[in-house]
Amino acid sequence: MITGELKSTIDRIWDAFWSGGISNPLEVIEQITYLLFLRRLDDFHVLAEKKALISGGEVQDPRFLPDQEHLRWSEFKNLEPQAMFDRVSNEVFPFLRTYGQQVGGDGSTYSDHMKDARFTIPNANLLSKVVDLIATVPLENRDTSGDLYEYMLSKIASAGTNGQFRTPRHIIQLMVDMTAPTPDDEICDPACGTAGFLVAASEYVREQHPSALTNAQQREHFHRSMFHGYDFDNVMLRIGSMNMLLHGIEAPDIRYRDSLSEGASSDSEKYSLILANPPFAGSLDYESTSKDLQRVVKTKKTELLFLALFLKLLATGGRAAVVVPDGVLFGSSKAHKDLRRILVEEQKLDAVVKLPSGVFKPYAGVSTAIVFFTKTDSGGTDDVWFYDVKADGFSLDDKRNPIDANDLPDVLSRWKDRGAEQGRARTEQSFLVPKAEIAEQGYDLSLNRYKEIEYEEEEHRPPLEIIADLEKLDAEIAEGLADLKAMLS
Repeated sequence: MITGELKSTIDRIWDAFWSGGISNPLEVIEQITYLLFLRRLDDFHVLAEKKALISGGEVQDPRFLPDQEHLRWSEFKNLEPQAMFDRVSNEVFPFLRTYGQQVGGDGSTYSDHMKDARFTIPNANLLSKVVDLIATVPLENRDTSGDLYEYMLSKIASAGTNGQFRTPRHIIQLMVDMTAPTPDDEICDPACGTAGFLVAASEYVREQHPSALTNAQQREHFHRSMFHGYDFDNVMLRIGSMNMLLHGIEAPDIRYRDSLSEGASSDSEKYSLILANPPFAGSLDYESTSKDLQRVVKTKKTELLFLALFLKLLATGGRAAVVVPDGVLFGSSKAHKDLRRILVEEQKLDAVVKLPSGVFKPYAGVSTAIVFFTKTDSGGTDDVWFYDVKADGFSLDDKRNPIDANDLPDVLSRWKDRGAEQGRARTEQSFLVPKAEIAEQGYDLSLNRYKEIEYEEEEHRPPLEIIADLEKLDAEIAEGLADLKAMLS
């Protein structure tokens, strides 16, 4: 848990940028990311030096060559402001941009994302102040450094800019808990943004399967081949990569890719778990959209194409938890109906969890749901579990203040014991619906199609009785007026 003192440090760094003329929250995080990356490079180099000292050999996997020692964080952080500014802008950042070529053999993607690094801190005093503040941030503890970065990322949404990149952390956690990642999973988010889903999945594996990191083979898989994220925004790739690094993932597969474009989906049937909140808005041009996806569902709508992509990327037996707009559940176009039919008839549709419409406020008021399915290519849908989330622990207005009402713990506990849901009335918040009934309804997956609303019968008095009371009241008023008139005469 991030402490108040550390929050205050990050707030001071943030305020320093704003007062220094950098007000775009993404640019602020990007510049902090570069400096954090330089500090982590130095930390890794120090660790390699210590190992060499103990073994008596040469430094293995050095981050800096002998003639680059002056570019280390520990070297420039103590310089005078102007000297630091000159070295960082003229030497350190050019080094950062070519770092990927220097260590190309280590399989890391962090360095690849730094090749377009731009130094935009405008003056020496601001750089000196920011470096001094970052130097006080404890990065040695994985939990603390990860929480710090999450806190910075939360400022993207609170600043009201580019909030679409942020899925609320408690919704991410629910999806991860419900899919229960294992050490053997290959996990992918094809629209990863800040890599929130991948980070949460890595934390789940650490907590629930601690022995995985003591096994050499599983540890190698965890750090180098378990987590895969794609995005077509280089800024978000840099931020997502650093988020993973500060959460202790040494070399995740975070890559530039327009997931829906022709030729992009080359990882067919590779992944065992997909966690995603793909972009909803807009549509794509037919010419630029993958023909493979068009064969699954003929549409230009991104939310449908992403679902088709997930089916393509999942290996048989792979599972997915995906945030979708409500229109996916009940849309009447042929593409909507075809995709729902595929999920129900050809795959195994597990659950539809309806979210309240304020979950993504203040930057979006769209109504959404989480769809859970398993790829089988041979059917398997039996009963589909529906849950109507009415409260997620926060107010559903733009302020999103914490409140006591929270259905998410109940969602998780009932999900884990879905057998006990048999026979629950359709008036309850959760219930099962047989596949045959869904097929009869044209594969409509909207919760209101199956939920029954119980109305309390109200007894009304007979009209003549009400009229009699009104006449009695009129008589009393007339009598009162007559008495008042007699008193005044």
